[in-house]
Amino acid sequence: MVRTVKAPEDRREEILAVAADLFMRHGYEATSVEQIVRAAVIAKGTFYYHFPSKRVVLEAIARKVVERMVEVSQAVEQQPGLGAIERLCAVFVAQKRVEQQEGTLVDDLHRPENRALHDQINIEMIKAIGPVWANVVKQGCEEGVFDVPDPLSTMQFILAGSQMIFGQDAFDWTPEEMKARNEAMIVLIERALGAAPGSILLAIQQALFHETQKGL
Repeated sequence: MVRTVKAPEDRREEILAVAADLFMRHGYEATSVEQIVRAAVIAKGTFYYHFPSKRVVLEAIARKVVERMVEVSQAVEQQPGLGAIERLCAVFVAQKRVEQQEGTLVDDLHRPENRALHDQINIEMIKAIGPVWANVVKQGCEEGVFDVPDPLSTMQFILAGSQMIFGQDAFDWTPEEMKARNEAMIVLIERALGAAPGSILLAIQQALFHETQKGL
């Protein structure tokens, strides 16, 4: 049998894809390096050439998920002509769109056996997306619609709280409870940003309505 030789980056991406599939199906803790090696049809030495540990594989997968979220967020953040509240809502909607596109992955991350991967992605998101949100908040402070002494820390606290409340199935919210908590979160964001009461809630409701009308 002729051994297939692949470029290092291609081999690395292949290992990540195989590992992600195994993590989703069996959970991070229950998946061994040996299982990854067998599924990828590679030698164990090849695995360790690219990744010093299974934990590093987990971190790499988390970064790839977050990269897509950051990419769409930055694209919206850099669009010209948007006011701060409009831009804030546009970033929010863009991130929701990615979550919908990655629906299966997001659902699988909520499974208890994938808690390690879920938590790692949340950490990466808070660190990477926090600055994007902070730039929007800074714009709002310049426009006078927000009043925030420390935009980055504030937005990272908000992101961490929202990921805890909405980013896992532990609370088992009903649809009505989820709706109530979504609205409460937006009210808390308005207060944290010093925005006029109802200004962000109304803007987000309108933005989500337009997304629904577009069939997304």
